[in-house]
Amino acid sequence: MSEEKLGLFDGEDRPTVESAWKFYQKGLQFNNQINLDETVKSNRNFAIGKQWEGVNANGLPQPVFNILKRVTGFIIASITTDNLKVNVTPLANTPNTDDLVEPARIVNEECDALMEINKIPALIRDFARAAAVDGDGCIYTYWDPDVDCGGGVMGAVKSELIDNTRVFFGNPNDRNVQTQPYIQIANREFVRTVKIRARDNGASGWDSIESDTEASQAVDSAKRVDDKVTVLLTLWKDEQTGEIWAFESTESCAVREPWSLGIQLYPLVWLCWDAISNCYHGQAMITGLIPNQIFINKAWAMSMLSIMRTAWPKVVFDKTRISKWDNRVGGAIGINGGDVNSVAKIIDPASIDPQIAQFINMAVQMTEESLGATASALGEGKAYNTSAILSLQRAAATPTEVTKQNLYVAVEDQFRIYKEFMGGYYGTRYVDIETPPEVMQAQQFANIKTEDTIPMAFDFGQLKQMPMHLSMDVGGSSYFSEMASMQTLDNMVSSGLITLRQYLERIPDTYFPKRRALISELMQQEMGMMQPPMPPDAGGGSALDGPMNAMLAQEPEITGGRGYRAAARAVNAV
Repeated sequence: MSEEKLGLFDGEDRPTVESAWKFYQKGLQFNNQINLDETVKSNRNFAIGKQWEGVNANGLPQPVFNILKRVTGFIIASITTDNLKVNVTPLANTPNTDDLVEPARIVNEECDALMEINKIPALIRDFARAAAVDGDGCIYTYWDPDVDCGGGVMGAVKSELIDNTRVFFGNPNDRNVQTQPYIQIANREFVRTVKIRARDNGASGWDSIESDTEASQAVDSAKRVDDKVTVLLTLWKDEQTGEIWAFESTESCAVREPWSLGIQLYPLVWLCWDAISNCYHGQAMITGLIPNQIFINKAWAMSMLSIMRTAWPKVVFDKTRISKWDNRVGGAIGINGGDVNSVAKIIDPASIDPQIAQFINMAVQMTEESLGATASALGEGKAYNTSAILSLQRAAATPTEVTKQNLYVAVEDQFRIYKEFMGGYYGTRYVDIETPPEVMQAQQFANIKTEDTIPMAFDFGQLKQMPMHLSMDVGGSSYFSEMASMQTLDNMVSSGLITLRQYLERIPDTYFPKRRALISELMQQEMGMMQPPMPPDAGGGSALDGPMNAMLAQEPEITGGRGYRAAARAVNAV
């Protein structure tokens, strides 16, 4: 009896064009069951103000009082920060922790560079907004070999935001990315571009690639055009080596045969706004607020219609006595006999119940307060005293604290992926390190100008051998926390608990210009103090030893300046 095939992809260890497209159809079917596409489309429309689209208004005005945009912007601004900081430190229980201090510093500096290259603060804001509006946020990271980093170094790590409607988990009942058997990402590209890439990769049958049809069920059918095709990127983890592999294909052809990414983490970060049990898609913040927004808009629309129809006074006149009413200012109206008082009458307009406006205001206020957007948090409260305002703002931030911590966990996962790419793709690169003391001493001996940093080759591949040796701490670094840290260091150096060199090694470069140069000068002074004095000339010295010893033996003169006192003159006179 033949051995049963236990491969992930229909019994095979690697996906084929047919199996990849089959799993893609399964992912589309799951999303259709939970009505994901329509929900995301509706949420996006309400977020940007298209709140009457597809509604039969029956002659009603269509006002939009978009409280969702205001609340969403407030929540995103409150849980994100531009001063995002990632700190890589060796674990305390790691053997030879001192040997990991310099690699951790290099990784920290590279993380700062990647944060600038990928504009992480702006990307995180879009990431959080996608989770609030769509239900899920997804960041995909890849290696771009065409980026010129300077110095002959090519290749950089790039990150981009992906819609949750284009990501399909192998296990749709689990939202944990790293435990997935496989992950698929669907993208629509121009047919010509895909054909060229498939041809360059040596894929057979590349000329059979055609544009999508109605039967292909493209992920963005509303934007389907005739010259685009759906391209699937299938990611899976090798069960033997733990490495991530990838396969790129269309419905009819392979674009690139399976290849190893050289990393052991899926290059995706996933954030659910509100987690749903047994589902990898979360519920968006806007989904539960749409009924409130609809009520507010309809209440305003009916109030406007009532005002337009009944808010102005009307004139009733006797047509048997007045053929036509004249509204001109100062115009005369003629009647045919009778009492003038019984000719016309003005009907007072109907009044709108004030409870309608109260209900609208209550709906707006309670919707905002349920999400923490209170008057104090939005800056609308009266500042009776500082303590009360701070207490109300802290209480308002409580509903979003869990989401904020989940966002920080996602950022930490993102930089763990960056560390994986460093170890798998960077290779050996030159980095600036602080000049070691022995190198400084050699430079001084050779009469070479001492530099505070020197370039040295660093093998980033060693990061793969220490996967559990680095812990990442993510948090928002504010101006106040930095000032508090600086104040603590100032107190410690003033009290003599740390030396000046230890103080300079711990402050940021932005607080002290040429900080490393000053540290190098202090190290030179320390090494000069540790050197033994030169022995006296024993007859075998050079011709310069005599004059030099004479100069050293001569007592220095105390010169006077602006503070020249009698004591100084007395010393010189001795």
